[in-house]
Amino acid sequence: MAPRFAASAADAVSGIRDGATVLIGGFGNAGQPMELIDALMDCGATDLTVVNNNAGQADAGLALLIKERRVKKIICSFPRQSDSWHFDEAYRAGEIELELVPQGNLAERLRAAGAGIGGFFTPTGYGTLLAEGKETRVIDGKGYVLESPIHADFALVKALRADRTGNLVYRKTARNFGPIMAAAAKHAIVQVSEVVETGGIDPEAVVTPGIYVDTVVEIGGTNR
Repeated sequence: MAPRFAASAADAVSGIRDGATVLIGGFGNAGQPMELIDALMDCGATDLTVVNNNAGQADAGLALLIKERRVKKIICSFPRQSDSWHFDEAYRAGEIELELVPQGNLAERLRAAGAGIGGFFTPTGYGTLLAEGKETRVIDGKGYVLESPIHADFALVKALRADRTGNLVYRKTARNFGPIMAAAAKHAIVQVSEVVETGGIDPEAVVTPGIYVDTVVEIGGTNR
């Protein structure tokens, strides 16, 4: 089934409600769906659980959601950077919960959700505080930790181009988390710079098949 083509970013995110778990794509600023995040800010949803590579940067995008205390929990790999002052303030005040996940584990937990995998054993984090409360196992003499998939209600993803059936291609490092997040969420919302007719994307170049895409909004000039 073809995705819904939203008239605006606000229209695209209008179904996100309080308490939702939202995956937000991007690798730093590369591929971060800024317009969708701004629209999420405007729609008023709160008590969100957000999954992202980091905990927001400077005064834009995810950082503003955190600043306005709209995020109750963040699951990420890099919560502290030189410009993550809004997260720092909220965390020190006890106003946001953090689940720290090594980057490889984060990507694999998302991929597992999209692939229908119930869990996986990884050596990353074994013997550290990150393994507390989790099942561990020694396999061939090496310690492993059982990690669970990260499922979500929504994914906010930025791609370069979509066709009318929702197939996506990305621009360079913007591809890092977008494909696995689109597959892991119940509802994938994608902003693109351009929509082309079906057949306008070489099938061999498709990164995210349209079957994983639920809503598309075209926002010009978002090539970053």
